[in-house]
Amino acid sequence: MINLPDFELLKISQLSGIPTRKIYDALDHVLIILPSDPPETLFRRLPQGTQLRRLLKKTRNTKAQSATSRLNNSKATGVTVATLDGATTAFNQLTWARKIITRCSQDQPGNLGILVLGLEEEKRQSTLENLVAAAEAAAFQLPTFKSVKKTKAPLERIKILASKPRVNLNTIRAQALGNNIARWFTALPPNKLDAKNYRKLVKALCARYGIQATVLDESKLERLGANAFLAVSQGNANRDAGIIQLRYRPPGIKYPGLMLVGKGILFDTGGTNLKPFKSMLDMHMDMEGSAVALGALIALATLEVPYGIDAWLAVTENRLSATAYKSQDIIQAANGTTIQIIHTDAEGRMVLADTLALAAREKPDVIIDYATLTGTCVSALTERYSGVFSNRIKANALLYHAGVSAGERVWPFPMDEDYDEMLHSEVADIKQCSEAGYGDHILAARFLSKFVPKDIPWIHIDLSAGQHKGGLAHIPSDITGFGVKLTLELLSERGPTALAKELS
Repeated sequence: MINLPDFELLKISQLSGIPTRKIYDALDHVLIILPSDPPETLFRRLPQGTQLRRLLKKTRNTKAQSATSRLNNSKATGVTVATLDGATTAFNQLTWARKIITRCSQDQPGNLGILVLGLEEEKRQSTLENLVAAAEAAAFQLPTFKSVKKTKAPLERIKILASKPRVNLNTIRAQALGNNIARWFTALPPNKLDAKNYRKLVKALCARYGIQATVLDESKLERLGANAFLAVSQGNANRDAGIIQLRYRPPGIKYPGLMLVGKGILFDTGGTNLKPFKSMLDMHMDMEGSAVALGALIALATLEVPYGIDAWLAVTENRLSATAYKSQDIIQAANGTTIQIIHTDAEGRMVLADTLALAAREKPDVIIDYATLTGTCVSALTERYSGVFSNRIKANALLYHAGVSAGERVWPFPMDEDYDEMLHSEVADIKQCSEAGYGDHILAARFLSKFVPKDIPWIHIDLSAGQHKGGLAHIPSDITGFGVKLTLELLSERGPTALAKELS
């Protein structure tokens, strides 16, 4: 059994005054953000201002607009001076922050000072928020199983200097917590994160935050008629699959206004329609949707949002075996819809179908689901954007702008009813997918829409940006945990009830 790490490792403090030599002496590295052409009076306010002025001139000759040296103090504290010119969008600003924090991290500081001077107040605050977000992501270590551990010293503490007024970092830190959770679970190898261990780890994690956890195991799902989920899980060697239901309830709230649903395929062989070897290499990450739902739930719970939330994690493997489901099987889902199986590697929509149908029975205001669902979404958008779909056309603009603001970019796709012609079945209510293959991200969303009542606003996020080589925005790892920041941005100024009204 693996142990849960500390997902909130980084300690952050804010000091109000201009830094002194004594403060510099207590830091391993200091990052100073300045405008490209600051007034001379600014350098006069700072210890070692002459050296900092020289460093600023060096930044103009670098693509990264930054330069690094050491201060002339007793500790020879590392110093990086950088400017923010040209980073206009939230995504670009977060990307800049990741690169700057990476540069500072080369010095392996245990504690890092951050000083932002000479910017307008709104810009100062957003810059600090982006740098903290990038530092939180960089400081958190994804699981590794090397017999010889690296001796790299982790970043443990940040001191924000000259922070007056103080910056409210609650939402940034909640987003970082949720993202760290999502990335950590997604990175675990499939023999370490089987269904049994996933349940144990999720329950232990949720106990830290006062979130109730129950499991609908296969016997319970059978009684509920969740045969679409069970069709996928029936090929597993063990009977550990199930839907993990998590409940956050603030005082006085009994019912969930928000449902978060996540695809949790712990390993995907493709089943009877077996994947080729290269396509199977990363299939332990096919549970990222469930990890994002879990991370988003805990992030919102730490912010003590005033509405109830349920997260439903559909956890199973999709294995090749004598008992695995097959093409042309006919399956009846929990809401009574009959499904003609076409391709057993379209298992994600099968487990989500029943999970969405069961979640909808509690009549939430809004349902959001997350899934690494289709390769065609990656083909359409690459791994830089994720695709979004909804049964409310008003959601398209809302989701796009939330993605722009969050720096987790999304693109809406059509959901017109005539796409259903490609899922027409002669022998069942609906085909699981089309034999043709093209446009499968749209058809998968149309398929899932059959399991959400039309009176409930529903958003489906196909996580094509869940993995991106070299990281994405402020996240330095290939596994991005995409979706947590987007969700909090979507709900930052409105709860699920207000969101549902806005979409009506």
